Amino acid sequence: MPLTPHERRHAVADAHPAELPEQVRTDLLRRLRRHKRAFREDDVQVVERPLLRRAVGASALGNCMEWFDFGVYSYLAATLGKVFFPGASPAAQVISSFATFAAAFVVRPLGGLVFGPLGDKLGRQKVLATTMIMMAVGTFAIGLIPSYATIGVAAPILLLVARMVQGFSTGGEYGGATTFVAEYSPDRRRGFLSSWLDFGTFVGYALGSALVTALNAALTDDQMLAWGWRVPFLIAGPLGVIGLYMRLKLEESPAFQQQLDSHEKSLAQASAGSELRSIVKEHWRPVLVCMGLVLLYNVTNYMVTGYLPTYQTETLGRSSGSADVLVLVAMVWIVVLITFVGRLSDRVGRRPVYAVSAIGMILLAVPSFLLLKAHGTWLPILGVLILATLLAGFAAPSAATLPALFPTAVRYAAMGIGFNIAVAAFGGTTPLFTAALVDATGNDLVPAYYLIAAGVIGLVTVRFLPESAQVPLKGSQPMVGSKQEQQDLITTSGRLYRATEAASGRR
Repeated sequence: MPLTPHERRHAVADAHPAELPEQVRTDLLRRLRRHKRAFREDDVQVVERPLLRRAVGASALGNCMEWFDFGVYSYLAATLGKVFFPGASPAAQVISSFATFAAAFVVRPLGGLVFGPLGDKLGRQKVLATTMIMMAVGTFAIGLIPSYATIGVAAPILLLVARMVQGFSTGGEYGGATTFVAEYSPDRRRGFLSSWLDFGTFVGYALGSALVTALNAALTDDQMLAWGWRVPFLIAGPLGVIGLYMRLKLEESPAFQQQLDSHEKSLAQASAGSELRSIVKEHWRPVLVCMGLVLLYNVTNYMVTGYLPTYQTETLGRSSGSADVLVLVAMVWIVVLITFVGRLSDRVGRRPVYAVSAIGMILLAVPSFLLLKAHGTWLPILGVLILATLLAGFAAPSAATLPALFPTAVRYAAMGIGFNIAVAAFGGTTPLFTAALVDATGNDLVPAYYLIAAGVIGLVTVRFLPESAQVPLKGSQPMVGSKQEQQDLITTSGRLYRATEAASGRR
């Protein structure tokens, strides 16, 4: 007769007290019931450290290059508006520039629909190398586009085409990179190791901000309009070559190679259309949870990184140099925090980190923007540091949490759907919507209210988020970082299996 939940909890506690969180106990019991025996060595995957370091490093570098471009575009929005939309008013120039920025996000779901199934069928590594090439080409091309004064309306059209190439490639980038790193990471350290992916994201933002700040300081306004704005985009070419080289050296993730369940093998061999139908039919709940968390993260992300520079120059009337420095401070602070928060999510769980950060956003968004509006130096810095700390709370656990929502065979495609639809609808449009709302209402606290709404949606989403800290990914073997950890887990499974068998015998 099967054990009751109460008896199972006590059996696990007797087998290995004080070391197993509840979600780990539940997963371990489920796997033992499926195996009908304790674990053996071939049931537990040991990740080779050199491969792990290479996987994390190459994925983080790709994200760094990708978001270097997105950051640069945000910081140069006002300048690009003058270059490509010179006949419009200053407000219309900014809105037109952000509209082009948002256009890249419109095609992101299409990129996810194309690259996601390919990543599940052909492998994560091949697709990630392809997205790296496309991103580098699209970014480099922006630096070569003639201005509106040179070729007229063709200039903004070419800018839009280049942005759409970037958006299409990005549709397969983040979902693939998070999947790849999560599938390589030992279960106990997945939050910490996956947080390095977003570490790369914010290093890219910080480098872009630092470069634009340096150019604004070194060049006159006329020089920036003439040629200075091109420099950051042209740098992306060499960065892309380096990132491509590193990704071509990667081996496929262990979880993709395993494909444990026969059901998942059939899914992996299915057509892209049938895979997408399966995701919509069987995994719509985790897709919605994914979208809610992505909304929370990316509305905050693009508010801080995409809109704040323009908010300070166009709404608050500050110099571009001081605006860029303030955002650079935020980026550096996130880079300092993010891996510590990732490690914290391994210890206390993903749900508490998300929940506390969402509550903080609801309570502190308005005070943060009031501080940003204050005169002087230190109060605006305090305001942006508060927003940056909350953003780190959303960013750090995301790369570990989102892939854990889905089984191996549909993980890349499901991530591509949930992540990119949410980013296209809510994240990439944040600078455009907030700039337009501020211009229409004249209320410079509108961005804070927007963040509060995102915090409420995120807090509701956390209510439906299953805890995945230290738990193996769905459809994958338990992953450990050393032979000693493998033996410890085998020993624990043996104790637990004997305890449950003894409890079952007593019944």
